[in-house]
Amino acid sequence: MTTATVAPARVEDTRIGLAGTFRHIGALTRRNLMRIKADPESMFDAVLMPVIFIVLFVYVFGGAMSVGQDGYKQYLIPGLLGQTGITLAMAVGTGLNSDFQTGVMDRFRTLPIGRSSVLISKIAAETCRALLSFTILIGFALILGFEVKTGPLELLAAIGLSLLFGMSIVWISMLLGMALKSAQAVQGVSMLVLMPLQFGSSIFAPTGTMPGWLQSFTDVNPLSALADACRALLNGEGAVAHPVLIVLGWSIGITVVFAPLAVARFRKRT
Repeated sequence: MTTATVAPARVEDTRIGLAGTFRHIGALTRRNLMRIKADPESMFDAVLMPVIFIVLFVYVFGGAMSVGQDGYKQYLIPGLLGQTGITLAMAVGTGLNSDFQTGVMDRFRTLPIGRSSVLISKIAAETCRALLSFTILIGFALILGFEVKTGPLELLAAIGLSLLFGMSIVWISMLLGMALKSAQAVQGVSMLVLMPLQFGSSIFAPTGTMPGWLQSFTDVNPLSALADACRALLNGEGAVAHPVLIVLGWSIGITVVFAPLAVARFRKRT
């Protein structure tokens, strides 16, 4: 009796090239956008949040400000660009966590796709949501009397800067979505991160009347720099270069640190 020797199966190189990765990103981005089309309620936060924040803060708190409601619009609206971007960004982690819980990622695990393309496609889809939200915010603000005192290029620069910072925060959100056990936990931790950043900044009120210890925090809070940069770009007042460079530095730094961590965590889980 002869014993057949079975040769071990040859492991083929399954590396995916750059062109293939871009195809996967495009396909997964379309999938994410189609999910939004099938579930339009998921866009409520992007559509309604800008309107709610403007109405609440301008007409509830604006009258109590020394500059009045009209002056407060010019102060608040640019700051809300950054606040809207980071709020939408932090919601991505909740959706990613749900994808793991419902088995969507198990399906991706069986497909010959680049692991990073799954995460990058979520950023691409979130960029579309954020652009819609920014458009609604600016459009509604203009209806209420907000003035862009510079020009369309400065307006686009303010939107682009807010979008860049928001998309860097998406990497943190996705890392939380993969590190925590439930979507509720992701949402709770996200709120713990968001609240100090938003209200401990110059978005809603000048920092000069805050106590010294809080001013120390607002001085290093990137949302303060983002709000100041957007005000300078839209109102044509104050220095532009310094806060813009700070926001760019924070955006690049956050992405450089958290993007590899998020991709590594995703590879580990899939």
